[in-house]
Amino acid sequence: MPFFSKFLNQDNHIALGVDIGSSAIKIVQIRKKNGQAVLETYGELALGPYINLSVGQAAILPPEKIAQALNDLMREKEVNITTKKCGVSIPFTSSLMSLVEMPDVSPKQLAVMIPFEARKYIPVPISEVMLDWSIIPKSEVRVSDSREFSAQEENSSGIEAKTPSSLAKVDVLVVAIHRATIALYQDIVAKAGLEASFFEIEIFSTMRSVLDETTQPVMIMDMGAATTKLYVVERGIIRSSHTINRGSQDITSTLSKSLGITLAHAEVMKRQNGVIGNDKDFTNIIVLVLDYIFSEVNNTILSFEKKYNKAIAKVILVGGGSALKGLPELAKNNFKTEVVSANPFSKVSTPAFLEKILQETGPEFAVAIGLALRKLAEDE
Repeated sequence: MPFFSKFLNQDNHIALGVDIGSSAIKIVQIRKKNGQAVLETYGELALGPYINLSVGQAAILPPEKIAQALNDLMREKEVNITTKKCGVSIPFTSSLMSLVEMPDVSPKQLAVMIPFEARKYIPVPISEVMLDWSIIPKSEVRVSDSREFSAQEENSSGIEAKTPSSLAKVDVLVVAIHRATIALYQDIVAKAGLEASFFEIEIFSTMRSVLDETTQPVMIMDMGAATTKLYVVERGIIRSSHTINRGSQDITSTLSKSLGITLAHAEVMKRQNGVIGNDKDFTNIIVLVLDYIFSEVNNTILSFEKKYNKAIAKVILVGGGSALKGLPELAKNNFKTEVVSANPFSKVSTPAFLEKILQETGPEFAVAIGLALRKLAEDE
């Protein structure tokens, strides 16, 4: 069953963000009212049950099943989606990105040059991908304004700028996504009866909803069902990334095996108790999984700080797994830097009486809110 909330206003500028994750779909609808983005409705629906898996488990579904789940969520009367116009997320792993040094020429000249330059860094024929690019400002903070296709090449060692010969140069973010991936998501959107004006890599949506204008490097720790993704972001640029093949479903699985209970029961206990319960055995089982993830996080932090000689100012927790009770406090004891749970709902106006629950669930909706914010700005 989904959880949801709804708020009605009377204005015409409405935007919908659709985050298709590995274990659940999240949607957020916002509205422009008196110059502010106002939360109108939001909801989440687990994908596991659509192929006989438990809630919280990562599920690989065909497009028609994903579209069915999306339709089921939007049809919930309590959610009450009122627009078909949306932005949709695409997984980080479906993308490629290079930070390229290019001659400081006009945008028209860059548009001609970039496809040729991109051939050096994209390991598939250019005809098979869709390209986008944007110039990285040298003197201002940039939180992704990533147009039609935002992307990031996954690696654990950072992104090096590639340098063609030129006197004056600019850094250009060149992004690519395979046409087959776009076609897959277009199929899902069409089957769900929606109209997507853009598809955006999930991390760029997250950056829009959780980052402020700090110039210091920060780490975004996105804990999903199957994986935990780490991104070090500085001035709106992803400097390094790393994927850990552990996520919240590994906690559930370990609890199930250790306690001899079903996955469904283990998932309920995990959500109810987190790592702050009185049962030490239960807590130790969870910590066993988290210790591995935390070790990888610390290694990624140390690697970045050693390479760039800069300290990471804080770690921002996002993703469904980061909603685990007690996780921020446990993370603070393991990382040598500040740790905060993301609060993307702070970017929109919300009812005061929902402040607590929105803070608790906020990390799960970072992508959907970021998509809706971009869509709202696009329609102005």
